[in-house]
Amino acid sequence: MTALDASRADLAEVERIVRRSGTSFYRGMRILPADRRAAMYAIYAFCRLIDDVADEDGPLEGKRAALQAWRERVEKLGEGGGDLAVTRVLARAMAAFELRPADMLAVIDGMEMDAAAPIVAPDYATLDLYCDRVASAVGRLSVRAFGDASAAADQVAYNLGRALQLTNILRDLGEDAARGRLYLPREWLFDAGVPLDPEAAIKDPRLAQVCERMVKRVHAYFGGAGAAMARCKPDAMRPARLMAASYAAILARLERRGWQTPAKRVSVPIWEKLWIAVRFAR
Repeated sequence: MTALDASRADLAEVERIVRRSGTSFYRGMRILPADRRAAMYAIYAFCRLIDDVADEDGPLEGKRAALQAWRERVEKLGEGGGDLAVTRVLARAMAAFELRPADMLAVIDGMEMDAAAPIVAPDYATLDLYCDRVASAVGRLSVRAFGDASAAADQVAYNLGRALQLTNILRDLGEDAARGRLYLPREWLFDAGVPLDPEAAIKDPRLAQVCERMVKRVHAYFGGAGAAMARCKPDAMRPARLMAASYAAILARLERRGWQTPAKRVSVPIWEKLWIAVRFAR
């Protein structure tokens, strides 16, 4: 018997996509039972392939057509998953763990936001919608694969997804600016007197005010996620706690580094990643 009763070839292809990405996610999800691990790999592979569409070179019309094809695949998951290994495994995961197609469609909508013109200093409402689509929607899929489909689990996804995505934004300020992007809310930039141009913004010393304001918001989201986890099934939240700890470590290093050199990317050393993994794998 295989995970989710899926074909060995389909499971191997999904795992290959996850491993090819070079992400630590592959190792982190090894703590899950086989069926749940296969579901998480399928969710990740789905997101990875959608993200590749958004990031690839080419006209917007072509990207929109490719994303629309993915929407149609999602709408047909109940029929067995179609002609792709990822969607076939995802269809089995959907049946096993009550994954919601609406959350998958939200992920595609989020990637379409990135596929259009570069996002530069959106208003906060747009930034929050973006975070919900590209992060919290993934969280809503994930908590079900982890083993909890409760309203409290959805609150974990709401808060933790935003905490993780905003941490990514703070970590990647320099890299995003080099690509002509700036994922900080324009209201906050206006308040601090920071220009909206990405390259000018990361060189402006007043950017620190915006980053510190964002850090407070991220800490609040981490707190909200922790409070919601306390109302969930403890075993189901182990992977969520692992992800929270990993990103809290990144945020702590960003805070220690400060905001005078936002183009300098921080990373968590191997020993700290191992310590986190051991701590939350029990």
